[in-house]
Amino acid sequence: MTRLVAGVILLLLTVAGIVSAGRDATGDVLRLPSEASRFFHRSDNDEVEGTRWAVLIAGSNGYWNYRHQADVCHAYQLLRKGGLTEENIIVFMYDDIAYNEENPRPGIIINSPHGDDVYKGVPKDYTGEDVTVNNFFAAILGNKTALTGGSGKVVDSGPNDHIFIYYTDHGGAGVLGMPTVPFLYADDLIDVLKKKHALGTYKSLVFYLEACESGSIFEGLLPEGLNIYATTASNAEESSWGTYCPGEHPSPPPEYETCLGDLYSVAWMEDSDIHNLRTETLHQQYELVKRRTINGNSAYGSHVMQYGDVGLSKDNLFAYLGTNPANDNFTFVDENSLHPPTKAVNQRDADLVHFWDKYRKAPDGSVRKVEAQKQFVEAMSHRMHIDHSMKLIGKLLFGIERGPEVLRTVRPAGQPLVDDWKCLKKMVRTFETHCGSLAQYGMKHMRSLANVCNAGIQTEQMDEAAAQACVSIPTGHWSSVQKGFTA
Repeated sequence: MTRLVAGVILLLLTVAGIVSAGRDATGDVLRLPSEASRFFHRSDNDEVEGTRWAVLIAGSNGYWNYRHQADVCHAYQLLRKGGLTEENIIVFMYDDIAYNEENPRPGIIINSPHGDDVYKGVPKDYTGEDVTVNNFFAAILGNKTALTGGSGKVVDSGPNDHIFIYYTDHGGAGVLGMPTVPFLYADDLIDVLKKKHALGTYKSLVFYLEACESGSIFEGLLPEGLNIYATTASNAEESSWGTYCPGEHPSPPPEYETCLGDLYSVAWMEDSDIHNLRTETLHQQYELVKRRTINGNSAYGSHVMQYGDVGLSKDNLFAYLGTNPANDNFTFVDENSLHPPTKAVNQRDADLVHFWDKYRKAPDGSVRKVEAQKQFVEAMSHRMHIDHSMKLIGKLLFGIERGPEVLRTVRPAGQPLVDDWKCLKKMVRTFETHCGSLAQYGMKHMRSLANVCNAGIQTEQMDEAAAQACVSIPTGHWSSVQKGFTA
C-alpha cells in the first residue's frame, strides 16, 4: 500500500512538473502535458508550431544602390543559418551587383567592411524585370497563377505558419521604390496583407521595412487584429540612412566606392547574427535596433517605429528567423555591443556619394573620370528639375505665399498620408506626363502630391499647372518616356 501511495505521489509530481514547464510566461495559461512535452525536445518542429516562411526584397537596381541587395543577401544567409529551408525563403533582387563592372570583387557581395561573402548560394527566384509589385504581392498571397516570370516560388503557408517579410530600398511618403514600374503604394500593400489574413494562411506575420519615410506605409493604415507586427527604419516624415559608406568611419575597403549597407538593416541583422534567437524577443531587438539607428540622437539617424499588433513583439525571434546553433550559449545583454558609425549617409544622397567617390579616385583625363562627372551632373540636374517643378506647381495651384506651406504640410500622427489614394496616383501620373519620372529621388515629393489631393485639387487643375511648370518632358536617363510611370 505504501508503495502504491508513493507511486501515485511521484506520478502527480511528474505531471505537475510537466504542467509547470508548459506554463505560458506571458498569459499564465496552463498547457496540457502533451503540449508541454515540446519543452523536452530541441527540434524546431517541436518548439515552433507550423512552418517558417520568408520573403526578402530589394527594391532597387544600379551599383550606387549596392547596399540594398547586400542587405537582402545577408538576410538570406542569416535565415539559412537559422534553419529555414531554401524552398521557404523567396528572394526578390535585380541581381545586377555581384558581377557589375564596378564591383571590385566579382561574384562577391559584402554587407560590412570586414564581412564575408553574402551572395553565395542566394536563390535567383525573381531577378531583373521580374522584380515587380505584381509578383511580390502574388508571392505573399501564394497565388502562383498571378505570377509573370521568376521561379514560381510563393508563400504556400497554412494557418499555423509564421511569415517574415523584409523590404529594403528607397521610399517616400506612402510609396516604396521598385527597379521596375509601377512603384509599390501603401494602400495596395495594406490591402494585400488584409487579403492574406482573410485567407487564414498564417498564424502571425512580421514585417521589417527599410526606406525613407517608411513609417508612412503603416501610419494610420495597418489596423490591429491582423496578427501582423511591423517595424520601420524611420517615422513617417524622415530619411533612413546608408552606412559603411566611403569617407565615413567605419568605411568600406578602399576599392569600394559605394555604401555597403543600411543603418536599420545592418542593426537588426548584426544583432541577429550574434544572439541566441531562442531567447531574444522581437521587442528586445526593436529596442536595440532603435538605439543603434537613432545614432546617439545625432543628425545621422532616424526613429525606428512599430505598428500593428505590437503585442506580438513578445514572441521570440526564433519563431520567425530561426537561430544559429553556434549562438546557443550566448547570454543576452540589454546593450547593443555593435556601435553605430560616427556618420551615416542620407539614403537619397548615397548615389551622389558613389558618383563623387568614383570621380575623386579616377585618374585625371581618364574615361572613368569623365563618366563619373557625367553621372554626377545628370543626377544633380534631375534633382534640381524635380525640385523646381514641384515648387512651381505649388505656387501655380495655391499662390506664391501659400504654395510652399501647403506642399510641406504634415498630417498629425495616426492619420494616413492621404484620404484618396486613387487621386494620389493620378497626380503622380499627371506630374510625370509633363515633368518626367520622379525616380528614386523624386519620391521625396510624394507628400506634396498627397497634399494637393487633400486640398481638393482636381486632376484637370493639376494637369494645367504641370503643363505650365514643365514646358517639355526631359529626355535622357530620368525620362518618364523611357522609364514609364511610377503609378
